[in-house]
Amino acid sequence: MERVLIVDDDPDILHLVSYNLKQAGFEAITADTGRKALETIQRRPPDLVILDLMLPDVDGMEVCRMLRGHESSRLIPIIMLTARGEEIDRVVGFELGADDYVMKPFSPRELVLRVKSILRRTHADRTEMLRLGKIQLYPERRQCFVGKDQIALTVKEFDLLYELMRARGNVLTRENLMDQVWGYHGEATSRTLDTHVRRLREKLGSQGAYVETVRGVGFRMASPSEE
Repeated sequence: MERVLIVDDDPDILHLVSYNLKQAGFEAITADTGRKALETIQRRPPDLVILDLMLPDVDGMEVCRMLRGHESSRLIPIIMLTARGEEIDRVVGFELGADDYVMKPFSPRELVLRVKSILRRTHADRTEMLRLGKIQLYPERRQCFVGKDQIALTVKEFDLLYELMRARGNVLTRENLMDQVWGYHGEATSRTLDTHVRRLREKLGSQGAYVETVRGVGFRMASPSEE
């Protein structure tokens, strides 16, 4: 049974989300402060974290930053759940490595679907190794290497690179990428996609040049012969 940690200082939200996750077959655990969340994750990392931003001690952004900075927790999917709806909050959240961003008030049913979508992609059985230039992608192991160096990618960054490499040079439209990577059409914005593409290029270093923008259409992975 997959474990989901819900971090929120509102007991009603903890109860609501826990109930709906348990009904969907998940093990739901809770924490009402950032410190308690970090302690829980250190003891036994969950399969996914639903994280409120406005916590009474360590805020959600800092919790996310700390999780992404530790080897044992850097790949745990994070859904940010918050009433802060400014675009800058969403962008900063994705910059820190969040995999999804849900606004309050929210639909418990939709939240559960998003949890399932992220975990399905995380655990998908993708067995073939993909290679382009010095980039080596191992879908089943969820590992990415540039040469001999392993690159730390978030769930969404990995899925984005997987979709681009799997397309083998074909152009993927923005709409197609947002639908395939985020798993639900219309929720991810072009700004969200651009943020992830930029971060992916930065992490790939010199190999990031393979991620090519096709103006007015979308993105593709250029072949080595097109450099």
